Amino acid sequence: MKLRPRRWLADRLRLHGCGQWDVLAERAGALPRGRLRRLRDEGRTLRRDLDRFIARAQLRLEGAGRAADVPHLPPGTDWRWRPEVLLARLDRSGIAAPDSGTRLGEETGIWHDCDSRALVLRQLPNRSAADLAPFGLQLETMGFRGSYLSIAIDLPPESLAGLTRGHILRLDSVLSVERPLSIFARLNIGHGPNTDSALRHLGDFRPDETTPRVVEFDLHYLDINERRLEKMWLDLIFEAPQMNAARIRDLFLSRHPRAQV
Repeated sequence: MKLRPRRWLADRLRLHGCGQWDVLAERAGALPRGRLRRLRDEGRTLRRDLDRFIARAQLRLEGAGRAADVPHLPPGTDWRWRPEVLLARLDRSGIAAPDSGTRLGEETGIWHDCDSRALVLRQLPNRSAADLAPFGLQLETMGFRGSYLSIAIDLPPESLAGLTRGHILRLDSVLSVERPLSIFARLNIGHGPNTDSALRHLGDFRPDETTPRVVEFDLHYLDINERRLEKMWLDLIFEAPQMNAARIRDLFLSRHPRAQV
């Protein structure tokens, strides 16, 4: 058996840390309040990290094909991804009356210009057998009086690796609404001091409709500097969303080369 000293040491340190927390739990009643407060905060951070690990491990151990892929991706697909907010339970499952720019989880934020902040964004479990993602996002608007509302999702750094203007970014989505609603998707790519964007209409949605929607962003038509790529994110833009509830049941992004003509 090949000896791996770094892994052995990491395992020993992790087990030692578990033992320390066990001892601290027994002594919690006698610890000074200042130290107890610091350890409580440290424990909450550790619990959040452990919850994320357990959720991801559970998905993989269960062979969660429903959470890892979508069928019929184009030939040559070299990157695929589903947002973490749709894969694992968040430590904070919802936000009410958020300021513009408030984040839910590490990747997802909400942007708007509604002074009353009459909004709720929350993560909910997906229950339908047809759902590929374990969780969904529900956006509720109550008397929304702003002119702009979007959910922004940061794409991971891996999405930029090897990215060129010869690629097409594909978005597979499943959304449902309480009342008729028009929804757009905008892909944004930051390169150096510049940002280029491409806008696509996901569709005019009707209540009780959960038909999958697919749009593609052809990067050939964006003037991006391939050597200075810094970040990429997706905006879901909701047009005139007054008194409505939109449910994002799935978002799945992938990348494939455009056909050479």
